[in-house]
Amino acid sequence: MNAGVASQACVVIPGYNAAQTIAPLVHQVRRLGLDVVVVNDGSTDQTARLAMEAGATVISHVHNRGKGLALRTGFDFALQSAYATIVTLDGDGQHDPSEIPTLLAALDGAAIGVVVGHRLASPGTMPRMRRLTNQVMSLVVSWLARQSIPDSQCGFRAIRRAVLEGIGLSACRFELETELVLAAARSGWSIASVPVRSIYHAHRSYIHPLLDGIRFIGLIGRLTMAQMFKGRRWK
Repeated sequence: MNAGVASQACVVIPGYNAAQTIAPLVHQVRRLGLDVVVVNDGSTDQTARLAMEAGATVISHVHNRGKGLALRTGFDFALQSAYATIVTLDGDGQHDPSEIPTLLAALDGAAIGVVVGHRLASPGTMPRMRRLTNQVMSLVVSWLARQSIPDSQCGFRAIRRAVLEGIGLSACRFELETELVLAAARSGWSIASVPVRSIYHAHRSYIHPLLDGIRFIGLIGRLTMAQMFKGRRWK
């Protein structure tokens, strides 16, 4: 990886009870020459200690507040620093840090504001129901964004600093990832996608299909109504 790019990029990892995976993950990212910020979202295990010992900057929430708010905490840290690009990946080890340079390379185009990993092209052991749900959500998000985002729910992303500076985020849980790409599209940015591996372990998922599905629908409804009242169309 180009040393100049590495010095300008920060990897934000939200982590909740991720003690089994967080240290190897941080080590892999650090070997790429990238700074790592782990947002410890009220974990009751050793996530914070292990992440710090592996070389990450750790910011801790006293209580669990949700993945979306953990990401927003990481974004705030990155924006207060000199980072030009923010990479996000999950703390449970389902993303391969060796693919980070591919995401950063795809961010090269001037109009591209966000690069999203595309797991559905090669889903591996992704549960069938999760795959179907992601496909349906991605169709909805692509329609609203007026551009193709084949795996809109993937948390493995590269984001320009200018995108985060120009949008407001309010979601606190998993729906933040949808809010971010739609807000970026509404601001005129292109969203690129690159194929990435999907690595699934036997770890517990904190996604609640019913509650998080309701939050997704609520977010889509709020954003659609906001556009209608403003009299503007999605770009």
